[in-house]
Amino acid sequence: MVKCKFVFFFVLILSIQNCTQENKTTKIAWDEWGVPHIYSDSEEDLFYAQGWAQMQLHANLILDLYGSARGRAAEYWGADRLENDVIIHTLGIPELAQSWREQQDPRLKNILQAFINGMNDFAEKNPDKIQEENKVVLPLSVDDVNQHAMFVVYTRFVGANELGMAQRWSDKGSNTYAIGPNRSASGNAMLVQNPHLPWWREFTFWESHLNYGDNSIYGSNLVGLPGIAIGFNNNLGWSHTDNTIDNADTYELTLSEGGYLLDGEKKEFDKISKILKIKGEDGKVQEQNFDFYTSVHGPVVKMGESKALAVRMVGRDTPNASLQWWEMANSSNLEEFEAALKMAQIPFWNVMYADKHGDIFYIFNGRVPKRAKGGWGFWSRIIPGDDSENIWTEVHPYEDLPKVKNPTNGWLQNANDPPWTSTIPPSLDPEDFPDYMAPNYMNFRPQRSARMLIEDESITFEELVDYKHSTRLEFADRILDDLFEAIDASESELAKEAKVVLENWDRCANKDSKGMVLFYNWANKFQVWNNRNYEVAWSWDAPNTTPDGLADPQRAVSLLEAAAEEVKAGFGNLEVEWGEVYRIEHNNKELSGNGVDGSLGVFRVLWPSRRDGTKVYASGGDSWVGVIEFGEKIKAKVLLSYGNSSEEDSPHNGDQLEHFSNQKLRDAWFYSEDLKDHIVKTEVRTDEGFTAENK
Repeated sequence: MVKCKFVFFFVLILSIQNCTQENKTTKIAWDEWGVPHIYSDSEEDLFYAQGWAQMQLHANLILDLYGSARGRAAEYWGADRLENDVIIHTLGIPELAQSWREQQDPRLKNILQAFINGMNDFAEKNPDKIQEENKVVLPLSVDDVNQHAMFVVYTRFVGANELGMAQRWSDKGSNTYAIGPNRSASGNAMLVQNPHLPWWREFTFWESHLNYGDNSIYGSNLVGLPGIAIGFNNNLGWSHTDNTIDNADTYELTLSEGGYLLDGEKKEFDKISKILKIKGEDGKVQEQNFDFYTSVHGPVVKMGESKALAVRMVGRDTPNASLQWWEMANSSNLEEFEAALKMAQIPFWNVMYADKHGDIFYIFNGRVPKRAKGGWGFWSRIIPGDDSENIWTEVHPYEDLPKVKNPTNGWLQNANDPPWTSTIPPSLDPEDFPDYMAPNYMNFRPQRSARMLIEDESITFEELVDYKHSTRLEFADRILDDLFEAIDASESELAKEAKVVLENWDRCANKDSKGMVLFYNWANKFQVWNNRNYEVAWSWDAPNTTPDGLADPQRAVSLLEAAAEEVKAGFGNLEVEWGEVYRIEHNNKELSGNGVDGSLGVFRVLWPSRRDGTKVYASGGDSWVGVIEFGEKIKAKVLLSYGNSSEEDSPHNGDQLEHFSNQKLRDAWFYSEDLKDHIVKTEVRTDEGFTAENK
């Protein structure tokens, strides 16, 4: 009897152990779109799996980006990458990465190390997936992910203009909506996520689904970074847009005897000398000496004979941004979400929020310098560097930032406009904030954004998807009546012929829209952005209905004649379809495009990148799209325009472009019961990394 009890007890213990091991098994279920759905009860295993999965989809891009962020791209790949390396070392990114590694929260340290371990193990187990020229970057370290994050945040966003590295696309940014219960047909809050970025390199998004304990988090992040930066969970969701924040400044320094002047006294530069290696065409590596200087203002980015330029940026003391995003992702209500925002580790980007409790929220997020004097105009130019009063040292606390919670109109929007027009009529008054906080304007894209919501008292989920894909031009609705009046007053037969085409046009940039080519050509000549071209300039008193009218009707007609002549010369007629001219190209795929750059007031943004004869090719704009309704059960449709892999031979490199071309989204398989019929393969964590699960 004693023996039987012992055997039973032993079997029970084994059973409990096996059950515990099974519960702690980390799995990756890959769906038909190449999205990894990761399941783990261990935070470290979860991020290990995300690192492994991300390398499957983007290994060679990640190695290129990490090698570049080290400031060793010229050493690895040649002299044409030297400019990149110089910027990295000018900003002191390698040294700052070491400092961050020491300062980061222990929890984040574990997350980053697990993430990097997953990447390294994938590369070790799958050497055939790594291009030979990229293997030199291996192995990866936590410093690599920190340096990459710094490079992206500081050179591409916070300090892009100051560094002269602002990307040459016409309308960078994003759209986002939050719809409250009193404006929603279902009574559930809804959210639209819609960042606009180029479709290449460090701007590439990737999609994943993280299931950790009881929480399920779905969304996207930029390649090379851990966690989810734009996403939703069982209870809430959030999105980002570029904000009109000035949190970097360029200072002009007066040089004096090897130093610079500050308050009438000479100051010495801090100087670091480095040897950078450069790989020649023959494969041999040469060395070149560089001196890098720093003033009290910040890194010196240009040194002349009598003057120098130095850049000061916020956020170099915020090593825990990834942890803040992870805390946001694991929040269950607005109170918890705001607690995460108050960490103030993310130096840039508006935040839009909605949840299943019915709360909607917007904040002009970021680290805004506290400035002793001057308004937006003063701080938007090169700042005199000889006066220490111009050197800010503090930032505004969370409480000072513009924000709106549950507005009475029932909706919030941002399309890269300043915070003041997040609602119409405005809930925020610029006079209540320092003049340098944000400028005051509302371009045609945010005007279109607000108009669609203003005109719909009861918004359905399906309507919200339609609004996301809207290609109607706010500028066309605003100006065509004035243009037609000017044409009627003229004697131009060609302009009158063009008028007939524009009258029949649907005022959209859909692929079958006839008249868009003509209007687009005219609008570019007209210079939409120039307030002087309008009879009535933009006004804060009528933010969403101005500017309006033609300041010079005769000029507008002459420009239309010129546009019509060019279209006829190129196509033989004025009624060519937009999709024949405006094309999408990606990974050797070419499809009809829809949308255009947002300056014309289009919510569906697709930027032109190059011309080839009569065709215009686009490869940027709408990147990640998510439309989410927070009911008893999450309802979500998403799209990653260019697909979830950058590997040339991957079936997921460009597999979502047809959806993009046809203005469609796909279901986000957020629940296991919805995912089960769409799983292509499942991988299970072992001592060897991940192996395919036997069925």
